[in-house]
Amino acid sequence: MILEVVKNSVHSWDHVTQGLVELGFILMDSYGPKKVLDGKTIETSPSLSRMPNQHACKLGANILLETFKIHEMIRQEILEQVLNRVVTRASSPISHFLDLLSNIVMYAPLVLQSCSSKVTEAFDYLSFLPLQTVQRLLKAVQPLLKVSMSMRDSLILVLRKAMFANQLDARKSAVAGFLLLLKNFKVLGSLSSSQCSQSLSFSQVHVDVHSHYNSVANETFCLEIMDSLRRCLSQQADVRLMLYEGFYDVLRRNSQLANSIMQTLLSQLKQFYEPKPDLLPPLKLEACILTQGDKISLQEPLDYLLCCIQHCLAWYKNTVIPLQQGEEEEEEEEAFYQALDDILESITNRMIKSELEDFELDKSADFSQSTSIGIKNNICASLVMGVCEVLIEYNFSISNFSKNKFEDILSLFMCYKKLSDILNEKAGKAKTKMANKTNDSLLSMKFVSSLLTVLFRDSIQSHQESLSVLRSSSEFMRYAVNIALQKVQQLKETGHVSGPDGQNPDKIFQNLCDITRVLLWRYTSIPTSVEELGKKEKGKSISLLCLEGLQKIFSAVQQFYQPKIQQFLRALDVTDKEGEEREDADVSVTQRTAFQIRQFQRSLLNLLSSQEEDFNSKEALLLVTVLTSLSKLLEPSSPQFVQMLSWTSKICKENSREDALFCKSLMNLLFSLHVLYKSPVILLRDLSQDIHGHLGDIDQDVEVEKTNHFAIVNLRTAAPTICLLVLSQAEKVLEEVDWLITKLKGQVSQETVSEEASSQTTLPNQPVEKAIVMQLGTLLTFFHELVQTALPSGSCVDTLLKDLCKMYTTLTALVRYYLQVCQSSGGIPKNMEKLVKLSGSHLTPVCYSFISYVQNKSKSLNYTGEKKEKPATVATAMARVLRETKPIPNLIFAIEQYEKFLIHLSKRSKVNLMQHMKLSTSRDFKIKGNILDMVLREDGEDENEEGTASEHGEQNKEPAKKKRKK
Repeated sequence: MILEVVKNSVHSWDHVTQGLVELGFILMDSYGPKKVLDGKTIETSPSLSRMPNQHACKLGANILLETFKIHEMIRQEILEQVLNRVVTRASSPISHFLDLLSNIVMYAPLVLQSCSSKVTEAFDYLSFLPLQTVQRLLKAVQPLLKVSMSMRDSLILVLRKAMFANQLDARKSAVAGFLLLLKNFKVLGSLSSSQCSQSLSFSQVHVDVHSHYNSVANETFCLEIMDSLRRCLSQQADVRLMLYEGFYDVLRRNSQLANSIMQTLLSQLKQFYEPKPDLLPPLKLEACILTQGDKISLQEPLDYLLCCIQHCLAWYKNTVIPLQQGEEEEEEEEAFYQALDDILESITNRMIKSELEDFELDKSADFSQSTSIGIKNNICASLVMGVCEVLIEYNFSISNFSKNKFEDILSLFMCYKKLSDILNEKAGKAKTKMANKTNDSLLSMKFVSSLLTVLFRDSIQSHQESLSVLRSSSEFMRYAVNIALQKVQQLKETGHVSGPDGQNPDKIFQNLCDITRVLLWRYTSIPTSVEELGKKEKGKSISLLCLEGLQKIFSAVQQFYQPKIQQFLRALDVTDKEGEEREDADVSVTQRTAFQIRQFQRSLLNLLSSQEEDFNSKEALLLVTVLTSLSKLLEPSSPQFVQMLSWTSKICKENSREDALFCKSLMNLLFSLHVLYKSPVILLRDLSQDIHGHLGDIDQDVEVEKTNHFAIVNLRTAAPTICLLVLSQAEKVLEEVDWLITKLKGQVSQETVSEEASSQTTLPNQPVEKAIVMQLGTLLTFFHELVQTALPSGSCVDTLLKDLCKMYTTLTALVRYYLQVCQSSGGIPKNMEKLVKLSGSHLTPVCYSFISYVQNKSKSLNYTGEKKEKPATVATAMARVLRETKPIPNLIFAIEQYEKFLIHLSKRSKVNLMQHMKLSTSRDFKIKGNILDMVLREDGEDENEEGTASEHGEQNKEPAKKKRKK
């Protein structure tokens, strides 16, 4: 409706334009993304379903965009306000404003030339903005740079100044800006951008329609920028690192710059490369470290430099050389790239021959973070490990399944592993977390995907002999799976991965599909139990790592690739799909998910059939998490969903395990499925009976009949694990019922206003009223069981008292609703009378008994504590007692409020509802003779004992005297 107003405002509605702009900014300011506790921002994919606040923010952006399109006179103000927010709110999440700016620029870059001064002003603040904001701002305004030379010149000037600023972030922003310009100002003869689908490709095409730019001028422009970037190679390690990470993308977008980029990288590498073929080690690590007095820091990220060279070289071989067949320049260029190949080959051979002693990094070396030598050794170790990883990927890419190359890869891995083990051992001794290189692997996701596929799934006969070299090392295979896990974890945390194509969602998705297919096959083919029988090494088994990877991937795919779920599940089907394409098109997401679920169900059943001592709780927990993720993809109305629910319920009923975490995750799965199918109140009632049976009654003389609805409820899991879970679910049901009652009250109020329309009772509300009463009736029996249960002190008692308070508040709300209804209908339903009777007979009396039980427990704890425990222990116990007894006054007030409104309803409905209610217990001044005699007797005995004691006895006589005076 609001967007309709925007469209109609073109017809001389100028008086509403200003109001629309204000509304748009209010919505975007109020409902934009917020910063969470750890400083990160919660971002969601644009294609995913949004929460109401995200819809409101999007509406604000649409209002401003449409207003911008229609009203020329307001454009400058909108642009100015957007840019002001981008510049002044640097510490807050501003992605929504940058998205709006991008949409405005894409709509009409030529029109915005008139507002170019505003954009140029914003450029002056680039040095002070966070790096991520700079990158997104420059991407947003990039089409403007194509049509405005003055704006481009202004940006270049700002970036050149920033490159030599004192602040490191300003220098990194300059590099980011220059790299972006190199990617988007194409030189004549560059390859088609279709080879690297980037998010900017659409805006690029859009601009090119308006302005055919001069490719020759672009070449001069790009070479100037390259010259500026070369100066960065003498700056801090972080600046150089950013350059190395960006060169690969530039190369793919602007292939004519390949020679310039590769020459730059080669000359940089030669500074740290030992050209003599017989010298070990092949790299000058000392030159990579900067020493300033006592401060030691990394100056040259040599591993990232080699990584950049390796990826650029691989891209050149796969993309450019096939297109250059028959050209004259081929020989000269090939000689240049051959030189790079020879260097990498030489480094590989000499790294394999080198011992750790050659790097001065053997076991006797100092790796502590408190000494300068230790810091230097840590930096050197991480560089060597990074170089090993880069060379592993390089040799794999040129191996063509050569046995010798695979032996080289294994030798490089052994060097990597030795260093990794030494660092872990030293870190364990120092009891501090040392920066281990495995936290940020230099292997690309594409390589990890290919490596896992050949290790686990390659069955080509000619490859088997060479692959047996890698497969013979279980440590290497575990390492490959571990790196896959790290990549998926990185995706979950940041939305992208490091390395080539790490920002390309389509390529990441394809690699995820390939990795998942391999991990799934490996886990289902070789169960953990089978693998662990012959396992000698420490650490997790490969099967368990595969399962952990699957759990992370299913979570990441639902987070970032919800629209591609069908495609993802189809990719997991390892059968030959070519002949079944038509059939596949008809298979729903639910059916595909159900197929995958069955595999994991079988694995869990096999685990549960083992003995308690052989039960692998980590694997069971992961399996339940995987099943929980997959069950979210099932359609709740489908038979597959019902089957999943009944299977989960059966597992909970038939299996008794004492592992609290496993029990909690399984019960959470059961509840999450049950609430989508029907209300869980009957489930809650059955579970409360089981808990009561296992923990016993608050009255020790009463023997509780044990029920066995769910075997998963046992003495170990009943409290606090399952008790807290059922109370949490009960609270959710009460909230829903409360919401329904509020809705009914609103409907009654509306009907009262327009009462002349109908004099009859509102029949449509009767099914809802009946459902509410039935829900509350079953919940009442649930609380009836728990309130009589001898719950341990702590969170269970505290939560139960709060939930009881909530129960009475909801009952009071229902009574007040019937007070309203009675005005028109003159009576209350029979089931409501039954509910009131049930509350009077089954809940209120036992509530008072439970309150006495809690207070007596706290008094006895206090009494024994004063005599025997240390002061600190007594203080802790007293704090817990205070926390537990705090909700008691609220509960009593809620009960009394309920009874007060019942009296009003009794008068109005002419039905005596209070006949079912007993008189409230007064607990303040109740004297129990038998307990008093027992306490006085104990005091007398203590006094006799204390008479023989010295100082401590004298201190304890006063309380005894006071009690006798009473």
